[in-house]
Amino acid sequence: MPSKKKRRRPESERPTIHPRNKYSETRPDFALLASLYPSFEPFVFYSHDGGRPRIDWTDFNATRELTRVLLLHDHALNWWIPDGQLCPTVPNRSNYIHWIEDLLASDIIPKTNTSGGNVRGFDIGTGANCIYPLLGASLLGWSFVGSDVTEIALEWAEKNVKNNPHISQLIEIRKVESCEDGLSMEKSHDGESVSCESKIVLSACAVREEVDRLPSASFDLHSDANKSYNGPPILLDVVRDGERFDFCMCNPPFFETMEEAGLNPKTSCGGTPEEMICPGGEKAFITRIIEDSAVLKQSFRWYTSMVGRKSNLKSLTAKLWEVGVTIVKTTEFVQGQTCRWGLAWSFVPPVRKIVSLHVAEKNVMSFMLEGLQRQFSAIHILQSVESLFRSSGAACKLNTSSFTVDITASNDHCDAILKNELQPLDEVSSCQHVQETLNGSSCLLHPSNNLCIRISVFQQIPGTLLVKGSLQQRDNPIPGAFSSIFQKLEEVLRYKFCR
Repeated sequence: MPSKKKRRRPESERPTIHPRNKYSETRPDFALLASLYPSFEPFVFYSHDGGRPRIDWTDFNATRELTRVLLLHDHALNWWIPDGQLCPTVPNRSNYIHWIEDLLASDIIPKTNTSGGNVRGFDIGTGANCIYPLLGASLLGWSFVGSDVTEIALEWAEKNVKNNPHISQLIEIRKVESCEDGLSMEKSHDGESVSCESKIVLSACAVREEVDRLPSASFDLHSDANKSYNGPPILLDVVRDGERFDFCMCNPPFFETMEEAGLNPKTSCGGTPEEMICPGGEKAFITRIIEDSAVLKQSFRWYTSMVGRKSNLKSLTAKLWEVGVTIVKTTEFVQGQTCRWGLAWSFVPPVRKIVSLHVAEKNVMSFMLEGLQRQFSAIHILQSVESLFRSSGAACKLNTSSFTVDITASNDHCDAILKNELQPLDEVSSCQHVQETLNGSSCLLHPSNNLCIRISVFQQIPGTLLVKGSLQQRDNPIPGAFSSIFQKLEEVLRYKFCR
């Protein structure tokens, strides 16, 4: 059978480097850097055809020296790491920082910081390079806690902080107890000594107890024992009681084995086993962050992680809706030929946006419902749409043959829908009612001052539906209502079907 060719996106649709990234318009000038920094000059070479100067990306020493001079030249940061440690690329890491800046500035969810407006972040596994705290503090003045487990990572992260006294007060390096061999002993609440291994078991039980309270009965803390994370603590038992952060970020171990980590012969970024691999790879590691976040909840305004494989985004997103998050955001980070993805979520209720009367409104809007539980189909979605609008008093006509619901709503009906809190919807549409609507007209008569919209549901792939809303009048009689109503509908359907 012929293999399927991957459709290439048009240039206009391809993601680009973040526009606020220092390297978005001008790439690093290797020739200039070589002339300014003699230690970098031996790593730069020129092709015979007079092309751009280059370095050997498979040479760890070259990539490390490039990172060092970029941080010094463009960010006034003194930096170094020993051989074998993970060497970050500055443009890619800057993309991540600026994306978090966008999340914090978006006001999608309300600001919960009570520390006078100073942004505070948590870098999971900061590494010897400590790159995210250094960039976040130098570029934006953010304060950070950077955690790690190995002595060499902690030692060099501390050195990199102390070598930059102008920002050193903004960064705390925190040791994570690895609990190796279960020999570490700590005092329990009742004064008895317990092993660190026992503490992790107790912590896992606490996670299980908390997650059991969540609304989805289908969520299983360790649904696949062979793929679950069982390493050192990540957020639970590292974040201290009462601490609050604006965000956490993470460059997780992408791989399950070091052999897998070395499959790309075109680059050499170094990396220790602790930085590069864990059982279950990035999916297991990020799943544990999700599990920890389900307990910590609003201790963080945003939880985020980098993702190395796009194929993992779908299952991770489905897991997020299962644990009851209020919002999920994704992005793509691009640097040259390398792509990574960003995943962000929050438990803070989103701000209800008021659409300005003067804003030109779209006539068609849509969203994807991903990670649907197996027992739900397009009919269930349509019935819930009808239930929502009928509960406000709006007139509805469901057509199961075309998978649409036509709605006529007055201004009062719209207000009632927008004021309604997110509660599970009752299935008010009986089989008899569905049959009655099969042969009904798909268009409702409506006075000119009422809002008339059509909601359509389309099957995509198993577990994914497309919900589309279209305004049926040329001019919206209630300016701003369609956008607000459709956003509310998305919140309600995600709350019911995607958790």
